[in-house]
Amino acid sequence: MSLPISQKKTADWRAFLVEGRQVLRDTYLTNLSSTSLLRNHSRLVDQLLQEIWQKTQLPESISLLAVGGYGRDQLFPYSDVDILILLPGAPDENLNLQLEQLVALLWDTGLDVGHSVRTLEECREEAAKDITVQTNLLEARLIAGNKSLFQQFDQTFHRELDQRAFFEAKYLEQQQRHARFHDTAYNLEPNVKESPGGLRDLQNIIWISDGCGLGQSWMELAHQSIITSNEARQIRRHETLLENIRIRLHYQAKRREDRLLFDFQATLAQQFGFTDKKQRRASEQLMQRYYRTAKAISLLNEILLQNLRAKIFPSSHTAPVELNARFRKQGNLLAAANDQIFEEEPSAILECFLLLQQHSELKGMTASTLRALWRAKRLINPLFP
Repeated sequence: MSLPISQKKTADWRAFLVEGRQVLRDTYLTNLSSTSLLRNHSRLVDQLLQEIWQKTQLPESISLLAVGGYGRDQLFPYSDVDILILLPGAPDENLNLQLEQLVALLWDTGLDVGHSVRTLEECREEAAKDITVQTNLLEARLIAGNKSLFQQFDQTFHRELDQRAFFEAKYLEQQQRHARFHDTAYNLEPNVKESPGGLRDLQNIIWISDGCGLGQSWMELAHQSIITSNEARQIRRHETLLENIRIRLHYQAKRREDRLLFDFQATLAQQFGFTDKKQRRASEQLMQRYYRTAKAISLLNEILLQNLRAKIFPSSHTAPVELNARFRKQGNLLAAANDQIFEEEPSAILECFLLLQQHSELKGMTASTLRALWRAKRLINPLFP
């Protein structure tokens, strides 16, 4: 059965999407709210998909779900619209044809759709094999169609998610991504989404905490005592900067572009209010701000991952081994004897890095030591011993 959609209706939908996106862009350039833009772009696409779903008269037994960035209401201007068509059972030939026509129609309306068609059992099988699929499904939300099928999917997915395995898989995935994006080209023209200290590092924390039932936002993590309220606010400020850079990159390139390429840096700097100075060009000022943000996110990411590991693997604690009066070894991490050590004795800042060099078994610092070091960073000045 063909979908009962006229060319005029398709053109109307295309115009609705173009006009809606232009309004969103104009509004963003006025209020500069990344949160509003990303959420309202998702709502705009929701509205379009719901109308198309209703008009195409697909079977009432199936569901249309938003997944990925679209699922978490963070749809950037030129990002793909990731959807999952969830089926109660294997489709027949007629339904397959209808779904093919639906996807073609979505492309005709101007949506860059990334789609999958799966049964509930197929979702379970794919999630078990691929951590990327599992992560996408974690963020799924219902757009249209059968509500009870979606609820069954959601309950099954969360019930069967192995929290410890999920943490280890996401941690390994982050390490592999960092290795891939750590060469010189990416350092000079960083990817604000994928590079170390980018948006993906922050999303990784939320994925893990959500999958383990510890929260879906920074303030929820603060309520769980995984981070402090002040750290939650810091993270949100850093996240907002990267969101705004990524949004501006999309608008400037007029396509999905997440790299801070040299060709874009000068214009972006001007848009962020930087001007050329005798000592530094505007683009250099923008990049310095980006690098400071990326460095802060990397540190906060490490602190949060350690705190989440302690929550998820509570039996992993080992008795501390004293290294000297100021530091001890906690498992394979360096721990300060007290949280005020760096502020009371600034020379301990250098000592902690010396100990890391002297003890190859140490792989980093504990979350509390990293926090203490971060608080004491202001002491690194011309008077530093």
